[in-house]
Amino acid sequence: MNARMLAQPTTATGAPLPLPALPQDKLLTVNIEQIPLIRDVFPGIHIKPLRLDLERGEWVFMAILEPGCSLPIHYHTGTAQVWTIQGCWAYREYPEQRQTAGSYLYEPGGSVHTFYTPEDNTEDTITIAWIEGAQVSFNDDGTFHSLNDAVSIRYAIEALAAARDIGPVPYIRGNGADVAGS
Repeated sequence: MNARMLAQPTTATGAPLPLPALPQDKLLTVNIEQIPLIRDVFPGIHIKPLRLDLERGEWVFMAILEPGCSLPIHYHTGTAQVWTIQGCWAYREYPEQRQTAGSYLYEPGGSVHTFYTPEDNTEDTITIAWIEGAQVSFNDDGTFHSLNDAVSIRYAIEALAAARDIGPVPYIRGNGADVAGS
């Protein structure tokens, strides 16, 4: 076991700082340009994972969404935050609230909706999403369809990358541990 001695953190001038958490000896960074695009994680939905934190149940990713793609109706057990960089998307339940380039959407836990990108979009839609908890999806008749969370997304990313011989996919792992694939 290689135990690290905890040192009192200090400012650049040597003034002591409080110890609010274990000392961090590096920043964890990934570059979207260096992450391979995992195509068709869902039909027409391609993602680049940024952070998959199994301990906290958080998953952060960039999505590239083709015109006309959709997800089944689903609800979130935790919050979701989505920043739209390019294109347009909406929820069927809120057609008047289209999300366009520059939009930031915050959804409280318990939100229920049906995601889609309009078929008449003239470009792919690009978003960055930070989801806490699970996304539970249902078929049109109300029966269970699927569950997506940090664990299942990590499994899907790693299985698809291996099956498609994409190589290691760098993303930040949970709890500030490290960068996968580095």
